[in-house]
Amino acid sequence: MKAKRASGATKKFERALAAAPGRKYVLRLYVAGATNRSRHAVLRARELCESEFGGNFELEVIDVYQQPILARDGQIVATPTLVREFPLPVRRLIGNLSNTAELFVGLDLGTRGKTIH
Repeated sequence: MKAKRASGATKKFERALAAAPGRKYVLRLYVAGATNRSRHAVLRARELCESEFGGNFELEVIDVYQQPILARDGQIVATPTLVREFPLPVRRLIGNLSNTAELFVGLDLGTRGKTIH
């Protein structure tokens, strides 16, 4: 019974964090090696974070060749994959990240539709 209370308290805490105005976005980008596609995905993810979140984000780039256990634990089946870990709920976007509208919808950022160059 105590476990249920703890999970309920955890959920309330997570909701409170998500509702906080100064919330920090936590994203993980999974790439496969140092290919052009991977470099392009990293650039696009950084551009998105800088233009939308200012300094209020943490972006971790994970090379699935270098850290396969992290890819397994994150249930990554294709690259590049951009995962918004926080705020909850977790969102995943698979692909080259070139379509700005898909980025906003896939990461549940709304449809502001800003152009990222």
